[in-house]
Amino acid sequence: MTGAVKRPRLEDVAAAVGLSTASVSLVLRGVAGPSAETRRRVLDAAERLGYRADRTASLLARRRTHLLGVPVLLRDSFRTELAEEVQVAADEHGYALALSGITRTHDEERVVETLLDLRCEGLLLLAPGLSPAALTALSARVPTVVIGRRLPPDGFDVVRVADGDGVGDAVDHLVALGHRAVAHVDGGGAHMADDRRAGYLAAMARHGLEQRVVPGGDSEDAGARAARALLDAGPPTAVVAANDRCALGVLDVFLRAGVRVPHDVSVVGYDDAEPARLAHIRLTTVNQDAAEQARTAVAVTLERLDGDRVDPVDRVLRPRLVVRGTTAAPP
Repeated sequence: MTGAVKRPRLEDVAAAVGLSTASVSLVLRGVAGPSAETRRRVLDAAERLGYRADRTASLLARRRTHLLGVPVLLRDSFRTELAEEVQVAADEHGYALALSGITRTHDEERVVETLLDLRCEGLLLLAPGLSPAALTALSARVPTVVIGRRLPPDGFDVVRVADGDGVGDAVDHLVALGHRAVAHVDGGGAHMADDRRAGYLAAMARHGLEQRVVPGGDSEDAGARAARALLDAGPPTAVVAANDRCALGVLDVFLRAGVRVPHDVSVVGYDDAEPARLAHIRLTTVNQDAAEQARTAVAVTLERLDGDRVDPVDRVLRPRLVVRGTTAAPP
C-alpha cells in the first residue's frame, strides 16, 4: 500500500525557484513588491507542483487587529500634532493607533520593528528618515504610507503637501508687501529641505530678485546660527525659514540683538505648529493642514486593508499661507 501523497508546501515552491518563503508568500498573496519576472517564476512553480494555500492557516494569518502603527519624533511639535490627527482619523474608522517614540536610544528602524511586533496592520510614517529601498522593503511586509516626504511611490503610498508651492506663496506675500531682499534659512539635511529651497529659488527668480540661501536645519539652534550669520553679513528685510523651529531661533536672536520684527525684518516660518499660534509669537507661516494629511493618510491605508487597491498612490495637498504678526512692509 502506497503512502498518502505529500501535499506541496510553501517551502517546496520557494526551493523550486531559489527564493525565500517570505518572497514567495508575497507573490502568492498578490502583495506589491516582487518583480513581474519573479511573479511569473513563482506562479509557474506553484502550478507545476500543484501547490494550494492552506486555507486554515490563511484564515488565521488574516485575523485582524485593526491597529495602525505610527512612529513619532517626540521633540518635533508638528509631527506630534500630526500623530494626534491620525489618531482622530483612525477613530472615525474604528481603528486603534499604536504610537512609539523615536528617541536617542530608539531609532526609527527599531521603532518600526516594535510596531510590527504588536501586529499593526499598517504603518503611517511621519516624514520618515528611512531610505527609499528600506521603505519599499517595508511595504512588502505591511501597507505603508509615507507622510510629508516627496518620494516616488514604490510599493508604499505617499501623502504630502506641495512644499515648493508653500514657500513660493510666502515669497509672493513678502514681495507684495514691498520686500526685495528676502533670504531663505534652509532646512539643512532634512528631507523636506530640497523642495522648500527649490520653491524659494523659483519664486525669487520669478520676481527677478537676488537669491540668498543661508544654511539652517530643523531646530531652534540651527535657526539661531543662521540669524547670527545674517546679522554679521547685513540682514535682509525679510527671512523665509524652512520650518517653524528654525523661524523661532531666528526670532530669538533678532530679539536679543534689538532687531524689531516685523518693523525691521519680517520673518515667515513653515509648518504652522502650535508655538507659531501663541499670542506673544504670532508667526506668519505656511499651514500644512495636519488634519487633512492625517485623514488622507488613513483613507489611503484603508484602501489597501479594507479595499482592493494594490497600486501605490501619491496624494499631493495644497498648503496655505497664514498671515499673522511677523510680516509687514519693509522699513
